[in-house]
Amino acid sequence: MSTAVIKPHWSPLNIALMVLGFVFFWPLGLAMLAYILWGEHYGGSSDKAEKWMKNQKCKMKSRRAGRHGRHNATGNAAFDEYREAEMRRLEEERMRLEQERSDFEEFLQSLHMARDREEFDRFKTAHKAKSFDDEDTSEKPKKKKRDLDDE
Repeated sequence: MSTAVIKPHWSPLNIALMVLGFVFFWPLGLAMLAYILWGEHYGGSSDKAEKWMKNQKCKMKSRRAGRHGRHNATGNAAFDEYREAEMRRLEEERMRLEQERSDFEEFLQSLHMARDREEFDRFKTAHKAKSFDDEDTSEKPKKKKRDLDDE
C-alpha cells in the first residue's frame, strides 16, 4: 500500500503542481507532466526510490574518496608515498597561487581606488573652477550696471 501524497496520476494536486511548475520554472512543469504520464511505468514505489538514493549516495562517496583518499593505492608503497608527496606539493603550490591571486586582486582594488580618487579630485577642481568662473561672469554685469548708475 502506497501512502505517498503525490502519485503519478491525474489528480487536482498533481495538475496544480504541474501548472505552478510551468508558471515559475518551465522545466519543473515538464518534469511533473512526465511524472504524471510515465511515473507508474517506471515504478513509483518508495522502496525503489530509497534504494536508488542510497545507491547514488554510495557512488558519490566513493568518487570523492577515490579522488582524494588512499583508495587508489597501487600496492607499491614507494610509488604511493611518492604520489602523496607530489599531491601535497601540488596542493601547496595551488594554495600559493591562490594567495598570489588574492594579493593581486587587492592590488587592483587599490589601483582602482587611487584612479577613482584622482578622477574625483580632478572633477572637484574643475567644478570649483567652473563655479568661480560663473560667479565672476555674474558679478561683472552687476558692476557695469552699478557703474552706469554712478554716472
